Amino acid sequence: MTFKTKAALVALMTGCTLPTLGVGTADAMTLMDLFRRKKPVEEMQVLPGLEPQAPAAAPRERAAAAPAPRVTGPQYYTYKAEALRRIETDKLVDPLVTGSLQAGGVTTVSTGSDATARPLMGAVNAYAPAEIAKVIEDYYGRVDTLIWVDGQGPNAKARAALDLLSKADEIGLNSADYRVDLPAIDPTADAATRETALVSFEIRLTAAVLSYVQDTVRGRIDPNRISGYHDFARKPVNLAGKLRVIAASNDIAAYLSTQTPSGPEFTALRAELKRLSEREGESTRITIAPGTLLKPGMSDPELANVVAGIRQKGSDELKAAHAATLATYQGTPVYTPDLVALVEGFQKENGLKPDGVVGKASIRILTGGDSADAKIEKLRIAMEQARWLPADLGQRYVFINQPAYTVSYHDKGIEQFQMGVVVGSKSNQTYFFEDEIQTVEFNPYWGVPQSIIINEMLPKLRSDPGYLDRLGYQVEVGGRAVSSYDVDWYGSTKGVSVRQPPSDDNALGELKILFPNAHAIYMHDTPSKSFFKRDMRALSHGCVRLSDPRRMAAAVLGTSVEDVAKQIAGGRNKGVTVPQRIPIYVSYFTAWPDKTGTVRYFDDVYDRDSYMLKAMAATDKARRTEG
Repeated sequence: MTFKTKAALVALMTGCTLPTLGVGTADAMTLMDLFRRKKPVEEMQVLPGLEPQAPAAAPRERAAAAPAPRVTGPQYYTYKAEALRRIETDKLVDPLVTGSLQAGGVTTVSTGSDATARPLMGAVNAYAPAEIAKVIEDYYGRVDTLIWVDGQGPNAKARAALDLLSKADEIGLNSADYRVDLPAIDPTADAATRETALVSFEIRLTAAVLSYVQDTVRGRIDPNRISGYHDFARKPVNLAGKLRVIAASNDIAAYLSTQTPSGPEFTALRAELKRLSEREGESTRITIAPGTLLKPGMSDPELANVVAGIRQKGSDELKAAHAATLATYQGTPVYTPDLVALVEGFQKENGLKPDGVVGKASIRILTGGDSADAKIEKLRIAMEQARWLPADLGQRYVFINQPAYTVSYHDKGIEQFQMGVVVGSKSNQTYFFEDEIQTVEFNPYWGVPQSIIINEMLPKLRSDPGYLDRLGYQVEVGGRAVSSYDVDWYGSTKGVSVRQPPSDDNALGELKILFPNAHAIYMHDTPSKSFFKRDMRALSHGCVRLSDPRRMAAAVLGTSVEDVAKQIAGGRNKGVTVPQRIPIYVSYFTAWPDKTGTVRYFDDVYDRDSYMLKAMAATDKARRTEG
């Protein structure tokens, strides 16, 4: 028996505390800790790559000198929009000088053999994003014909393009980005002035049309410049190929229209934007007294305002389903069963728990910032973000919408079911990205992320090194299993891994669904079922918790819920590869259509819409600044 063991026994018998004997409280060493060590503290072997445990009193001193580190999440950026550059028109073939338009009736001021010919292209001062400018330079550097101009000036094709560009707002873009004025030519101007104006119009309109095509295909905003939570490969757009098609097209409006997403989700957003834009104005905003809490059977004069709010903000489908109730309601304060059913329907279509209790969440939607203008703002953001995703989401896919706290499974192009989810808290946000589901793991281990080890476990481990051992966690250093007592928790945790074995209280519950990504995000079960009763469910460390994980696992595996239950009942940790990889969209939309095509609106839980608005404003400014 070592000195410290003997001293501990004496302490217990005399009432003396361990710190009195020089055993620091930072060690959190108990009598049982001393007995279960195979070697005295002074003789413990130092693990490779680790520092030996400090003497008893040292941890307290080290803790005071070196506070526990913190791992911070990704950052939001100040959006930097792409600047415009001048199109180097002085290097381009001069179509008027070479006589390419003489057949169209344009009078030239010189010929190609005239060494003193005025370089009309060189007189053009036009700007575009660098990629578009390069395509224009390449195209007009080898082609001596124009697309938008003939001998009479701007042709019918140009006017059709201008008309379509002027309506860009209807598809969530900014028509000011593509504005090109028809050339104003003084009838008395000489030929050179007239031709310079026409060539300038040609280059500017080509730049505008290419910008429109690129924007409507992939969006105006580069998502990866917004924050570290956004992870998208920018869609490639073959601008050179599209310019050749544009030049040859006999119906430019039809061709340009095909470039805009046409999937059911984008179509629903577009229709909703049109509906709201045509509305002259919303009704007077509803007010409900602060602190109102209305439960079935109660009597409260604020009930009249609740019903008025539903009349104003409820969907047409909801109001049709409860037409009799709305028609007969006379403003009475008694909260009757028919009105409860109306409120429950309103709560359900707005992603709230349909319990008929009118509290903060319901009141926020009834009175909140979802005016027509606010909805239009959300729609434009949603249409921009939808362009980051594939134009066709696929016949079979999984779609998570974080602000709605939902995940839906789609097969044969139809939503088969939807369930509630818990997503990352504001300090541990879930990312916005797309991937492919590959594996379902039954009875999973939970590999604790470094951020949780450092931010949440490390402070406890510095004062209680046996914390993980007692909870049944497994610790490894460099791949070697060790006791949590044997790790120097004041050193680097880079080579330290911690995992929780399968169990009833495992943080991942019965299963997890993996789509390997750089952010270590996946879907999983949870023992914390009560969280799904809440309206606000941004509560996790970033992964997505499922309210019905067995159903989702069965869907992606193409099997039955009963088969999934058997896999779990076996108790063995087991990974099963899905028969076919399934696209999954871990998305963030504060406006998005449901399976009926009705657009629903959600709270901006991470305040990401504000960063989108700043990015849009920065883009507007950059596109109005030449040079």
